[in-house]
Amino acid sequence: MFLPIGKTPYSLYLFACMRVYVHAPVERQLLIYYNNMKHAKIFSVAAMLCLVCNMYADALPGFRYEDATNFEIINKGWDNTTEPYTRLPQQFMDSCREEQAWLYNHSAGIAVRFATNSKRIAAQYNLKNNFHMQHMAMTGIKGTDLYYLNEERNVWEHVNTARPQEKNFKADSIQSKLYVENLDGEMHEYMIYLPLYDGINWLQIGVDSTAQLLKPQVENPRKMGKIVIYGTSIQQGGCASRVGMVPSAMIQREYNLECVNLATSGNARMDFYIAEALSSIEDAICYVIDPVPNCTEDRCDTATYDFINILRTLRPEVPIIMVEGIMYPYTRHDSFFAEYLPKKNAAFRRGYEQHLAENPEGLYYMTYEGQVGPEMEGTVDGVHLTDYGFRAYADLLEVKIKEALDDTDVDYDLTPSYNIVRQKSWWERLLDLFR
Repeated sequence: MFLPIGKTPYSLYLFACMRVYVHAPVERQLLIYYNNMKHAKIFSVAAMLCLVCNMYADALPGFRYEDATNFEIINKGWDNTTEPYTRLPQQFMDSCREEQAWLYNHSAGIAVRFATNSKRIAAQYNLKNNFHMQHMAMTGIKGTDLYYLNEERNVWEHVNTARPQEKNFKADSIQSKLYVENLDGEMHEYMIYLPLYDGINWLQIGVDSTAQLLKPQVENPRKMGKIVIYGTSIQQGGCASRVGMVPSAMIQREYNLECVNLATSGNARMDFYIAEALSSIEDAICYVIDPVPNCTEDRCDTATYDFINILRTLRPEVPIIMVEGIMYPYTRHDSFFAEYLPKKNAAFRRGYEQHLAENPEGLYYMTYEGQVGPEMEGTVDGVHLTDYGFRAYADLLEVKIKEALDDTDVDYDLTPSYNIVRQKSWWERLLDLFR
């Protein structure tokens, strides 16, 4: 249908149309082009859309996209969530605070597994919120990471990262990324991690039109149960530089077990309905409970025992690792926090010791020491961790997880990957000289 322009400024009319249908780079090119058509009186929206479609088709010739739900979604606690990339079922969402429910709609830790022999791999996805933070990289907030399974070494290797485009910094935006091209055309296993601090409505995987795109052909991670992490903004992923650097993702790759990220930034207050939710994950094999930074001293004192008791009562066979809150680097220089943070940890530990006295079986404890690295260099803002800090945190937690699972009746065969047995740092080697 042809639409009359009338006396409306032609450039404004075009711009309004293009804002609805066209992404920014194409928008600018079309606007420049049609602004030079000084004698045009009418404009066909249909014709414009056809032009845009052709331009997009030419960008990746011979490509096809398939919905990611056709493959395998991993690192989720439940299959019955309302949407495929949310982290909590509606029955528990209904009990959540508004901001808590909003955070559980973020896709932190979730990944999609697939196999393909395509020579090119791409993805496009629709963001829910297009959330921003001043202290965290956009690649960590709303990017996606492609990983490749090196089957010879049985390790996951990072390939590339989708960098969110500023042109789409609006809610409900569509992001796209050509991760890699010129691959060997052989069948390989891949994984895409989803945004840490945003949710997605849908994800499509792009491959060559003639290539196979299949569900995973290799069981990695293994279907032997799930490690479940409950915690604060740190465990959700603030402030990882990219989504694959959150501890839950590191642990999943390095122990070859699914790791469910149920952390909520600023909202890990040991709500008892969350303990009930955690206990309902049927294939949980280990719980990591790290809520102290989001709790007051009083909350740590009054809620810790009961929160842990719900888990131990409903899932007595599943080991629990209780984690102290980190000591922020500035704590050494701030007299208030130097006194307050240890008080919270002490209150949390009293809950642990009470349970330990009643029944020590399956209960473990991780102190704050070393969580941000030995030089206290592992934070962005004195609180939230960098990749360096996440590596230090994950190293400590992996030791505890292995200890907990080694004490169970099932042999999980936790073989450390190359990341865990990497070369010691200079400071570790120096400390060895004095031991």
